[in-house]
Amino acid sequence: MEKIKSFIYDKQSQVVVFSSTAIALYGYDQGMMSLINTNQDYLSTMGIKGEDPQVGVIVSVYYLGTAVGAVLFSLMADKWGRKPALFWCLAMASLGNLIMFVAGLGYSQGALIVMYLGRIIMGLGVGGVDSVVPVYSSELSSDGARGKALAQEFQSNIFGLNMAFAINLAVTVQLGKTNQWAWRIPIIMMQVYPLSLLALFEQLPESPRWFISHQRQEEAEKSLKSIYGKEEGAKKLEELTEQAKSESDQHIGYTDMFTPGHPQFHPTMVTVMGQVNQALTGYGAVSVYGPQIFELLGYAVQTSEFLTQGNYISYFFLMTFAWLLIDAVGRRALLLWGSGALTICFVLLTVFGGLVQKSGEFGIPIQAVAIPGIVTLYAATGAFGIGWLATPWLVPTEIFPTSARAQGTAVSVIIWGLANFAVTLLTPILFNNLDYWIFAVFAVTNTFAGVWTYFYMPETGGRSFEENQEFFDKAKEEGSWRVGRIDDGDHKRMPYPKKEGEGLEGEQQPLLQRVREQT
Repeated sequence: MEKIKSFIYDKQSQVVVFSSTAIALYGYDQGMMSLINTNQDYLSTMGIKGEDPQVGVIVSVYYLGTAVGAVLFSLMADKWGRKPALFWCLAMASLGNLIMFVAGLGYSQGALIVMYLGRIIMGLGVGGVDSVVPVYSSELSSDGARGKALAQEFQSNIFGLNMAFAINLAVTVQLGKTNQWAWRIPIIMMQVYPLSLLALFEQLPESPRWFISHQRQEEAEKSLKSIYGKEEGAKKLEELTEQAKSESDQHIGYTDMFTPGHPQFHPTMVTVMGQVNQALTGYGAVSVYGPQIFELLGYAVQTSEFLTQGNYISYFFLMTFAWLLIDAVGRRALLLWGSGALTICFVLLTVFGGLVQKSGEFGIPIQAVAIPGIVTLYAATGAFGIGWLATPWLVPTEIFPTSARAQGTAVSVIIWGLANFAVTLLTPILFNNLDYWIFAVFAVTNTFAGVWTYFYMPETGGRSFEENQEFFDKAKEEGSWRVGRIDDGDHKRMPYPKKEGEGLEGEQQPLLQRVREQT
């Protein structure tokens, strides 16, 4: 009982719960639209048909909203504090969701415009959450195993995805695809996330780093004592004050980050390509259009919906391997193995999809092809979750200095939003025109993601910021971004202890090694 009580009142535990729930919020939205897109009353209310490109546009404008929201709320977080920015992020997400819910409720003219407005406003809020929460969480969390912590938070993203699809599926089975409440209920149920986060909000401390950067020492001291206790808080205050002095003249703006030749240009491009390549894996499309993919493998509509739910449940449990491995084998290894597995899976799915289409001609039983197709798609989803879901979000927190970390995280969200806007916009068009050949497209894009990662993505795990920054400095001296050409390719792998008895501590120490030492 004492342990539970301690957990409830522990500020760091509250931050972890808050951050995980916030990440689940955007997972919920990804799963929310998948069955709404096929609801006949929804399509009729919006005045569009199932094959209309606007089905994809409605989904994708949300991502444009996230890109804008990332910039607006990261600026607000720097100027007025992390907590005020988070409050308005959550309020904006809640308002956008409410507008979506009332689109066409009791009227039809203008329903489509209202839905677009709701999607954009909700995107603004969620984009703000995605850019501010990682910074806020990292500023208030303890230092150990950052990769594991972020991967666990992203597992809650998959919980949100599962929750949205399960609610969608339950009301669709009960009410049918012609009932308006079969699509309105899943929308309004998302309110549980922003409202529960706002309920927890007052208990959270403001970031002491933000207080110190704004010369508010007394408030920083109070915040640190509430998080770490009196003695540890005083010690942390000294450390953060010294750090703030050393970084006081290191202001880095967005223009600097995108200026060739600036020290932060190379890290920014690594961040940008990490998110572009994540989008190229195709899993933004799979999470939104999952049922349609199973239909390409020859299954009926409702069976495809149940198979999609099964895929998401498998996805959630397989994500456990992400946080077990990310600090043990490294970020780069997970990305490369993920790309390789996804490429193979999508090649197989292209073959299976073609055989399903030709099954009558060749006399092949559909189940003989469709069942291996299910296994392959489940494996592909797991490969994405383990390799590509959390890793591109983690790398920016390890390659930017504190003075540019908020901007680096915002850039990551902006590129994620723009890239997923393009993918989710194009996916329904590709479905309608390429049929099962869409899998071949994803096989090619995954190959590109893997090749780029192999040549240009350094291993950032197990190294301090200073060590990672040395890589970028040496790359500039070498005149090449190829990882294999810098330091004899040392940044291709995790830096395990180099000498007998030499250990790594905190976030530099591989997770599985720590577990062995502790046991």
